[in-house]
Amino acid sequence: MKSFALFGAAGAIGRSIADELRRREIAYRVVGRQLHRLQAEFGRDPLAELATWDPNEPRSVRAAAQDVETLVYLVGVPYDQFELHPVLIEKTLQGAVEAGVQQFVLVSTVYPYGLPQSDKVSEQHPRHPQTFKGRMRKEQEDRLLSAHAAGRIRGTVLRLPDFYGPGVEASLLHSLFLAAAKGGTANMIGPLDRPHEFVFVPDVGPVLVDLAACREAYGAWWNFAGAGAITQRQIADEVFRLASRPPRIRVAGKLTLRALGLFNPTLRELVEMHYLLTTPVLMDDTALHRLLRTVRKTSYTDGIRQTLAWYRQSA
Repeated sequence: MKSFALFGAAGAIGRSIADELRRREIAYRVVGRQLHRLQAEFGRDPLAELATWDPNEPRSVRAAAQDVETLVYLVGVPYDQFELHPVLIEKTLQGAVEAGVQQFVLVSTVYPYGLPQSDKVSEQHPRHPQTFKGRMRKEQEDRLLSAHAAGRIRGTVLRLPDFYGPGVEASLLHSLFLAAAKGGTANMIGPLDRPHEFVFVPDVGPVLVDLAACREAYGAWWNFAGAGAITQRQIADEVFRLASRPPRIRVAGKLTLRALGLFNPTLRELVEMHYLLTTPVLMDDTALHRLLRTVRKTSYTDGIRQTLAWYRQSA
């Protein structure tokens, strides 16, 4: 039996979890839609078993989840198709239950909280998302926790803020690191001077593996915050300083996103989530620290240095 199966493993968070499982010498299964992506990411790891699936095919879901103790759900959807989130997790839950999976860990976001009602958002903060994407993410969480309450499977949720790190392209900061490493202008979404937080992706794997092993974690959701509040401007200044380049930044605000969205569906979808850059959602993860007592975070100083070094090497 495999201790872990990572559904949607080919993304940045999946790689971080796989790195931690490899460090602990734990065999695991990576599950994705495209075998060539899995081979590129995990093909050289003797601990990794590669499996493809079709979430719309129940037999495929059961096969991918067979002989697995803990299923980690990292499945993404196109940014303009968030209505798929609750649908896909329900199909995966059904297949996991039928396959005998004991535990189900969902990696989620700050979206379900909606507009913050306090300076720091703990797990007790209401979930009142005012956006469609937030409602779909909330429903996704609710499907899992309802299955837990019904005794079908043990479920828990780990919520993350925006993230960055070596090789993390799906980040607000990707263009910044690319420009600093290769030259050119960084395309960023503003305002840049509001407090924000980012989690360093390599920090996620150890936390998730420990959370999955903690029986008390199930039936609840947990925040894993970044290494404190920081602004995108502060990060940009440090990145360009380390790169010994003068800052060159092109900033798109909400009106610009709306205009560009006429031609780009992804940018159009960013408009409704723009509040995250103007009204900070800063998470309080005291409860996670108390639960695990093993949580470690990389400082922005070290994380920025490591990330820029990776972009330089890959340039």
